[in-house]
Amino acid sequence: MATPSPQRSYRAPCPGCGAPVEFRSAQSTHAICAYCQSLVVRQGEVLKRIGKMAELFDDHSPLQLQSAGTWKGQAFTLVGRLQYKYGEGTWTEWHALLADGSSAWLAEDNGAYVFAVPQLSQPQQRTLPAAEFFRVGATTAINGRSFSVASNQTVSLLSAQGELPRLPELGRPFALVELRSQGDAAGQDSAAVLSLDYGQTPPAISLGQPVLLEDLKLSGLRDASAKDEKGRAFNCPSCGAALSLQLSTTQSMTCGSCHSIIDVSQGIGGELKHAAQDEPVQPLIALGSSGTLQGVAWQVVGYQHRMGNAPTDPDEHFGWDEYLLFNRKRGFTFLVSSSEGWSIVKPATGAPVVSSNGQSATYLGTRYLLKESYTAETSYVLGEFYWQVQRGQHTSNRDYSDGKNLLSMEQSAQELTWSVGGMVSSDTVAQAFGLQDQQAMLQHSDAKPFAVGGAFWLRPDFWVFVVIVLVMLSFTTCSNNCDPNTQNCSSSTGGVRTSGGSFGGFSTGGGHK
Repeated sequence: MATPSPQRSYRAPCPGCGAPVEFRSAQSTHAICAYCQSLVVRQGEVLKRIGKMAELFDDHSPLQLQSAGTWKGQAFTLVGRLQYKYGEGTWTEWHALLADGSSAWLAEDNGAYVFAVPQLSQPQQRTLPAAEFFRVGATTAINGRSFSVASNQTVSLLSAQGELPRLPELGRPFALVELRSQGDAAGQDSAAVLSLDYGQTPPAISLGQPVLLEDLKLSGLRDASAKDEKGRAFNCPSCGAALSLQLSTTQSMTCGSCHSIIDVSQGIGGELKHAAQDEPVQPLIALGSSGTLQGVAWQVVGYQHRMGNAPTDPDEHFGWDEYLLFNRKRGFTFLVSSSEGWSIVKPATGAPVVSSNGQSATYLGTRYLLKESYTAETSYVLGEFYWQVQRGQHTSNRDYSDGKNLLSMEQSAQELTWSVGGMVSSDTVAQAFGLQDQQAMLQHSDAKPFAVGGAFWLRPDFWVFVVIVLVMLSFTTCSNNCDPNTQNCSSSTGGVRTSGGSFGGFSTGGGHK
């Protein structure tokens, strides 16, 4: 694959060690020496050393410097890398040098990727309000285009690599606001992410769209077989058991011996914080299992048990399980098990349009109806996660559906995330992970949602549902032994939920900005 040929490149010896440092883009002002990690700035034809860059935390991505690809018919090469930290973890942005000499950014986004282009010479850039003006969940307009405020975080630069057109001060906190929409007015774009970077004045604006790595036709990717498969080893700070991280992007994990949740977001060399977990829950699909779903090979790397509570009925509790799945090129997705059955969901790049009364949401041309509103809490954790998961995390949730198509919203104080996906049968899950001998344990109701229109009372499945409800009501007074901390419990008052968190798929965190 042809790589971009710079119109002019500049090479000079590193002021720190004398190794060659190259600037391929006229827009680049900073670079990090690959040999001594010196941070150098270009001043005319001279390189000046202004410090040393912190060591990079490696990640799950197959990307690396000099990987090349094509975006919208134009070749690009990855020449630099920025790694940021926020409250729930870290994320990486790769500086892409396009064939025409301009810069773009290939950024991580909730375990997936967004290709973003700086928006230059925008009149509104000079009149953008302060970052605190943007309230998570609110709707605003930028350059006449409607966006939903998805995230408002305080972030800081953790490390950098290669050639860069800008470089925030290392470790200095600044505000980063992320706005999302489901596409432009003409419907040509599937989704959009608008980032407002308050690390400079006026704030820098970039507009991105979701991409799959395979669609970028990338070459020069990191060889997975060349990675150190031993992982980073350390001892559990709670019980002393030997532990090893398998994913270098992990922000938190659990100890297999004492079940403590361990915070490794500061690196293993830093202080390891932990929280004890009682009453261990056994997942139906073992961590480390591999399976193929929807044509993609996934590995189970994390597991959560979560509890829901309806605000209108504090006594009503229900539970569900979420399995975090990983694929080297597709990133992360979620396999969710609830009283309704199984579903596969993935964080959406865009923001659905919610009706004024909140009873429906439209995303990519599909209209979903509200099924349930509730609060969610993480009650048990196993495995590794790319955000800093904690027991007791709370979010406000809304579940929408269109037949077997699912749409879910989760909101915390700093972030709002939408997940989109669909239901799958227990047979599909069993075949994917080779668990046919455990078919009975995997089976749920394999629910068949009612159609939105039509005379549903004439349908046989409606009357089956009525019979089930009556039977469950008759057993309510003698079945109070369900533990909502470990089981999928229906209401203690005898009510039956038609949701139960089956859409799941997120737990406040994991956003790239």
